[in-house]
Amino acid sequence: MPLNRENVNDHFFEGTYKDAWKKTIPEGLTEVEADFIIEMANIREGGSVLDLMCGWGRHSIELAKRYVAVTAVDNLKEYIGEIDLKASMQGLNIDTVQTSVLDLRLEEKYDAAICMGNSFNFFNREDALSILKNVAFHLKPKGVVVINSWSIAEIAIRYFKEKDWYWAGDYRCVIESKYFINPSRIQSEQTIISADGSSEVLQAIDYIYSLDDLEALFNEVGLKTRALYSTPRKKKWSFGDVRIYIVAEKI
Repeated sequence: MPLNRENVNDHFFEGTYKDAWKKTIPEGLTEVEADFIIEMANIREGGSVLDLMCGWGRHSIELAKRYVAVTAVDNLKEYIGEIDLKASMQGLNIDTVQTSVLDLRLEEKYDAAICMGNSFNFFNREDALSILKNVAFHLKPKGVVVINSWSIAEIAIRYFKEKDWYWAGDYRCVIESKYFINPSRIQSEQTIISADGSSEVLQAIDYIYSLDDLEALFNEVGLKTRALYSTPRKKKWSFGDVRIYIVAEKI
């Protein structure tokens, strides 16, 4: 039965930000991240990857081009439709599933599961543990989980701003944030202003986990942190870096 837990982040990408998010990704990043995922999981041709909260499928498509079998999961119908169309046109082996990751039911075993773009931080501890438990069960022995984040406590606390802004292509994005505890989280209101002057206001929550918190979650489901990197080119993560790639292995 679906869990039907309301999550404000489920609706974040339904409007303007669905397009704006694409414009924040630097050229070449997807290819380098695909290299990193394949190396971390020691994936051979015909291996398998579970792409959680896959968005428009930039990792799924790139991995499938390298003859990896991919299961791509996202709650947004438009993103899943976009992946299906590209996979069909390019003859790629991608199985798409439109659902919340909390309701995901799996049958396969995977070499790796990935959760990129800070999306793991969308969930409170109860839901995060549920996701990890499901993923760990469906990993092959020594399978890995790769989590990309910029909201672990060691980063979020150091760089927290109540007000900030950035450009995403022609979109101007203005963010107002508040930091809360119990549970530790950042609640933000983001205004997306289009080139024509129209705007859309979005609400979001990022739950903040320290590396110690994450290790405790991993241990509960039979995972263990193997490595921490600040870039997909395998620069070791250190305090002060603004991004992290966490690689955990099934024990």
